[in-house]
Amino acid sequence: MSGAAALYSCFTFLAIVTFFTANTTSIDTIAVNGLIASDQTLASANDVFQLGFFTLDNAHYYVGIWYKNIPDRTYVWVANRDTPVTNSSSAVFKIGDKGNNVVILDQANKTILWSSNQTRANSSPVNPVARLLDNGNLVIREAGDESNSNYLWQSFDFPTDTLLPEMKLGWDLTRGLNRFLNSWKTPQDPSSGDFSFKIDYHGYPEIFLWDKSTKLYRSGPWNGIRFSGVPEMQSSSAIDFTFVSNQQQRFTWVEDSKSWSMFWEAPKDQCDHFSECGPYGICDTNASPVCNCTPGFSPKNLQAWNFRDGSAGCVRRTDLNCSSDGFLLFKGMKLPESSNTIVDMEMSVDDCQKGCAKNCSCTGYSSANISNGKAGCVMWFGDLLDIRHYVGGGQDFYVKLSASDIVALGGLVTQNSSSNGLGTLAIVGIAAGGSVLLLAFTAFLMWKRKTSLNSHIRNTEQQGARERSQGQDFLLNEVVSSSKRDYTGENKPEVLELPLFAFNAIALATKNFSDENKLGQGGFGSVYQCRIEEGPVVAVKRLSKNSGQGVEEFKNEVQLIARLQHRNLVRLIGCCVEMDEKILIYEYMEHKSLDSVLFRWSLTSLYR
Repeated sequence: MSGAAALYSCFTFLAIVTFFTANTTSIDTIAVNGLIASDQTLASANDVFQLGFFTLDNAHYYVGIWYKNIPDRTYVWVANRDTPVTNSSSAVFKIGDKGNNVVILDQANKTILWSSNQTRANSSPVNPVARLLDNGNLVIREAGDESNSNYLWQSFDFPTDTLLPEMKLGWDLTRGLNRFLNSWKTPQDPSSGDFSFKIDYHGYPEIFLWDKSTKLYRSGPWNGIRFSGVPEMQSSSAIDFTFVSNQQQRFTWVEDSKSWSMFWEAPKDQCDHFSECGPYGICDTNASPVCNCTPGFSPKNLQAWNFRDGSAGCVRRTDLNCSSDGFLLFKGMKLPESSNTIVDMEMSVDDCQKGCAKNCSCTGYSSANISNGKAGCVMWFGDLLDIRHYVGGGQDFYVKLSASDIVALGGLVTQNSSSNGLGTLAIVGIAAGGSVLLLAFTAFLMWKRKTSLNSHIRNTEQQGARERSQGQDFLLNEVVSSSKRDYTGENKPEVLELPLFAFNAIALATKNFSDENKLGQGGFGSVYQCRIEEGPVVAVKRLSKNSGQGVEEFKNEVQLIARLQHRNLVRLIGCCVEMDEKILIYEYMEHKSLDSVLFRWSLTSLYR
């Protein structure tokens, strides 16, 4: 089972390349009166697949299909996964009495131990046969009928945990048949597990990975080339991906002669987890933090957001008014969850924009098919969930924002007025007003920054004693500190006066740790020059998250350096410990390092 596309905690595609050899004399067919006993097998014409009884614990027996020539037996289909046979000696596998399904029969007492579903219950076959095909599909059809469309029953309609070439996932709305993948319970138990991989055809069809009733992952909707949330899903000469609207989706895998190689897996990173950043939150694994609000929105729960929990998502800063709203273009996006969408394949992108602008409930739109340019229309209604940005891949998506936000962000303002002249004047007026607003907003930011700094200085003076106490508590309670004996002979901790600085204040002083403030970089992180809260110039050492220096090393460094005071050593002024940030603030050495003085050419004569 280790090689199959198994579902335990995630869904995995495994690629194979198939090479057919010359035809063999393998028996691939069961006649209407034929059967497969527990010690017999059925092989496809070219010995690619094999069918028979198997057991993984010598107590429960199943009928399954596996690759015949792969040493590590890889099961791709299990018939009676939830009703195992306990006495295999008298069990047989055969065609049912009506000829349109397969059964496992106990010959000893003539009882049916398991029966497959009947996909064509009203059919009355004359001479049905069951045949195992080289694509892994077990089919029942009339003897001599080679048509692929006349199957009376096929195992491909009832997949277990593996997706094979030519197999389909999704709904056949004509027959009311839902094809989906369902995990094994454990690697040694093929019964139905908790994880499933299903297509939701409501709205704009897409695939979901479920843990029982909880959504774990979403593929994004099909855009004519790939699922928008799977940018690596590229067709090639060996693999082709197609999608049949509203009903089913087909993958073609590649079979390797002796081993399995990974092709695609999901979820593969933090942003693949469903709704990681909540409504209107955009997830980007190349950003830090990974969650950011859509422009024009703010975190709904700021405190949780600052602690890197974006599940509450974001809310609008300015409400829509349904008369002068506009759209902001986002490129390289995984389209939002699409259960609340309207799809119109005949509508152009321009008409799609106009339709969304006129509908007060519409929150965004996109092209439905990008395989040949842009065609079709998808409009979203309600909150936009599970949005993600890709550096490569994804597609264009337009989010509806208020006119004031759009002008400030440089988006497209649309009008619902019936008069083109009034609409043009409105756009010009909004643009002019937006320019004034932008200037006022810039002035406000400058005033706000100065006011914030002054306020922070006042707060610092008022809370200085409390901050020093917090810093001391941190060092005494968290840092590994030494102790010294007083005259009574009792051990008392050494008091270290080391204030804590707020991370936001440090980020503001270093201009968000910009390169222009950067002094250098070492093994444990980068050092920046700045002036915090209009104080003296300091050197800020920001420990890298990948430096390998853990909490204990940081504690020891703070404790050691804070206690060392020497005129030839830079003094530790303070530190910052917030979330996963660990920062040290040192006295700034204005004339570079000691080696630049010792080995400067003009001074070498002093040391000869």
